[in-house]
Amino acid sequence: MDAGDPRSLAEKQCIPCRGGVPPLSAERVEVFRRQVSPEWTVVNGHHLEREIRVKNFREAMALANRIGEIAESQGHHPDLLVQWGKVKVTLFTHKIDGLHENDFIMAARIDALLAPSVP
Repeated sequence: MDAGDPRSLAEKQCIPCRGGVPPLSAERVEVFRRQVSPEWTVVNGHHLEREIRVKNFREAMALANRIGEIAESQGHHPDLLVQWGKVKVTLFTHKIDGLHENDFIMAARIDALLAPSVP
């Protein structure tokens, strides 16, 4: 996929990574990072993390389930840590042990899930 593609990351589909490709370069990571919300942190150039605060454990579980539905539809699955009042999302592509465009697509789709609805 091309970082110059005019479609937003949230409009793209994850393409299965079969391995054998290198993780994104630092330059490509930065290009994609600017396309997701600033709440996402790139950790050691290896993965994306975001902690999402909610009111209680029930809301944390509900959010984790909604994220899980997106993950299933994309065939790209984040690590989720569900705790009282928060969900921590970690994204990286296990087959290449690093970041791939798919990770940023998932981050953008999660951002869209969290965006307030416009009536």
